[in-house]
Amino acid sequence: MAIEIAREFQLGAVPFVVVDHTPEALQRATAAGCLIVEGDATVDATLEAAGIRRAEGLIAASDSDSGNTFITLSAKALAPTISVIARVGTPANEAKLRHAGADRVFSPYTLAGRRMALAATQPFMIDFVDTLVRGRHGEVILAELEVKPSSALAGATLEQSCREAPSVTVLAIRRPDGTLAVAPPGHTVLAPGDQLILLGEEDEVRVLG
Repeated sequence: MAIEIAREFQLGAVPFVVVDHTPEALQRATAAGCLIVEGDATVDATLEAAGIRRAEGLIAASDSDSGNTFITLSAKALAPTISVIARVGTPANEAKLRHAGADRVFSPYTLAGRRMALAATQPFMIDFVDTLVRGRHGEVILAELEVKPSSALAGATLEQSCREAPSVTVLAIRRPDGTLAVAPPGHTVLAPGDQLILLGEEDEVRVLG
């Protein structure tokens, strides 16, 4: 799972570091071209060495629910605002991970089961979404963008924001208070903290970002 996560980050040019203490895992990560930190991710010193205090997020993807719970607890103690995504093997342990501070919890078995069921009943939708999320240079992609306080998007309307990116469509906006606006009109004013779901050509999506 970690290798797949790393591959997706590499494709999206997302900077990351792999933390592990097993020689086999570190060897695979190195072979895949990943930056590594050798150590136990439940130990504060290891997380500090990985740059936990300046990281935007952490993915706890070990094959141990108890390990991921301790990793989450340690990460949140050192960096309370960091976003933690955790893997859970036993669905009954999801509540424990959330109590530990995980912002999102995923069960690979539940996700795989749902995906396989959809592939059997709605195969085109699965292929279509995969194409949008992965994308290729110059192709249409699906992307998420947060409006930063320093961004030129803050205070502008959707119509003004997308003038230089005519292929981009804003599918939805989630406001900082959690409210969701689907297919917002062009006169909608953007504010810092807004999260946008965009559909458009990759080059133009990057212009907005």
